[in-house]
Amino acid sequence: MSTAMTDTPAPEAAESDKRRQIIDGARAVFLAQGFDAASMGEIARKAGVSKGTLYVYFGSKEALFEAIAHEQCHVQAEQVFSLDHGDHDVEGVLTRLGTNFVKFLCRPERVAPVRAILSISERMPEIGRQFYETGPVTGISRVAAYLEAQIEAGVLEIEDTEIAAAQFLESCLATLLKPIMFGFGAAPSQERIDRVVRIAVRTFLAAYRKR
Repeated sequence: MSTAMTDTPAPEAAESDKRRQIIDGARAVFLAQGFDAASMGEIARKAGVSKGTLYVYFGSKEALFEAIAHEQCHVQAEQVFSLDHGDHDVEGVLTRLGTNFVKFLCRPERVAPVRAILSISERMPEIGRQFYETGPVTGISRVAAYLEAQIEAGVLEIEDTEIAAAQFLESCLATLLKPIMFGFGAAPSQERIDRVVRIAVRTFLAAYRKR
């Protein structure tokens, strides 16, 4: 006697899919309307769920926005800041890092949440603090750890790796991110990104390469 098999998803998978559905819908609403103008009702409609279901997963608009910001930071850390400490080609590593970092940040869907966080961080400092710790602080820490490995390998000489890491990341964004943040320009071309990152790497190595 045979038993029919069904492809019913596991409860955990269904929960994960629903959460993803809500986050994707909320991201689209926040992107289009900003944090203050977005409503939980509109987010529920965009996500294709009931308002009751939305509140089961996220107790408030702030919690939902926090989840989106945290996810963005996690994606950035894994996509951009996965550095091989054993790779001593510092020029090559920093060029790839700088290019990926700029391309990740200088996109409308990445800039919009940062704008929103800046606009609400004064009255909701916990969101700003959490974003900064999981985003910029994590990125700087990972770059600093790579630089420390290169110091131990005798490739670099750096007095303060945290400052050097932060300076490098900031220099890669010079003239590229702020125009987008203030609505002054569009995403930079690949040619422009390559030029800015190349100068940032050259300046970094001139300061810190062991002679």
